[in-house]
Amino acid sequence: MNYNDWLRNLRIVLNYENQIYILNEPSPSALSKDYLNKEHLMFEKWHEDNRKIRSIILASLFNDIQKQYDRLDDVSSIMFRMSNVYAVLDKHIRYAATKAFFRTKLSERSSVQSH
Repeated sequence: MNYNDWLRNLRIVLNYENQIYILNEPSPSALSKDYLNKEHLMFEKWHEDNRKIRSIILASLFNDIQKQYDRLDDVSSIMFRMSNVYAVLDKHIRYAATKAFFRTKLSERSSVQSH
């Protein structure tokens, strides 16, 4: 699994669904007894969107990886743990590709023209 590509695709889907805020915003705190109706609606919307996105994330994973994260309830916990395990910084990827490129050599006695 390429985490960076997977995360880019997830962000595209969530942006289309207007739910990308779930990746960036923490879970809202519990409502107090004197909460406003607007706060209640925002609280409910966040939890509904979190449930939907959690399902999308889990459905997009391989079964063995899915089993590791299906017990987590909120998206932020899943994303935090996945980034710690799978995230590879882009500069490391570029370095590895550049290193492999510069280490390639032409075989002895082979023609440069055919290469």
